[in-house]
Amino acid sequence: MIYLKTEEEIELIRQSSLLVGKTLAEVAPLVKPGITTLELDKIAEEFIRDNGGVPSFKNYNGFPNTLCASLNEAVVHGIPNNKPLKDGDIISLDCGVFMNGFHGDVAYTFEVGDVSDEIKNLLRTTKESLELGIAAAIAGNRIGDIGYAIQAHAESRGYGVVRELVGHGLGRELHEGPEVPNYGKRGSGMILKEGLVIAIEPMINLKSKGVRQDKDGWTIITSDNKPSAHFEHDVVVRKGKAEVLSTHEYIEEALNKQLK
Repeated sequence: MIYLKTEEEIELIRQSSLLVGKTLAEVAPLVKPGITTLELDKIAEEFIRDNGGVPSFKNYNGFPNTLCASLNEAVVHGIPNNKPLKDGDIISLDCGVFMNGFHGDVAYTFEVGDVSDEIKNLLRTTKESLELGIAAAIAGNRIGDIGYAIQAHAESRGYGVVRELVGHGLGRELHEGPEVPNYGKRGSGMILKEGLVIAIEPMINLKSKGVRQDKDGWTIITSDNKPSAHFEHDVVVRKGKAEVLSTHEYIEEALNKQLK
């Protein structure tokens, strides 16, 4: 089902989404060589609960943790573990919060120590693809316009766009209709209406678009074992310009403070 949201509901989704951004900012300065994703997961869960929320992902269809922590060739749905992060890694941290009856869902891919220029370019392009997808999320456009904007930009740089995993509607449920693919044809799919809240989340691979599922039953890995990047925002469709309910600003402020 597809539910258009009232302004009151949109405000509650914004609060949940902002808490996800603050949670990722809480762990951001700790994403360094030597820390484990289980340590990050524990800090994230405590921060969410201390701020009046509940982790959306924990126990969702049996998922064991608060964060999806997807390392290097893992695209999404990585399970936090006790392996220390290494210099040159990248790690996508995807997090959800349930608060006041509504979910927020945000992802950010972090650099661990010194990362190669090749990987920095992948991250930059994935973020740009997200921004272009958001720019297409306006009333009167179609769902395919979002996917087209993301796909055209990523593929123009030679990257692979994952087909098997998509963005989604967001609200009282973590995953609502419609599906929001990161690929598509202009002018195809359902018409976007004002008040539709969606999570737009490009998953862009360094080379091949192909993926496979790991034996753990959760982690999705690139078929060629090359790195993948993932960024996500929660967005409400508006006339003329989409409104972003989530933010990466808290994360980037935390990372910039670390550099000073």
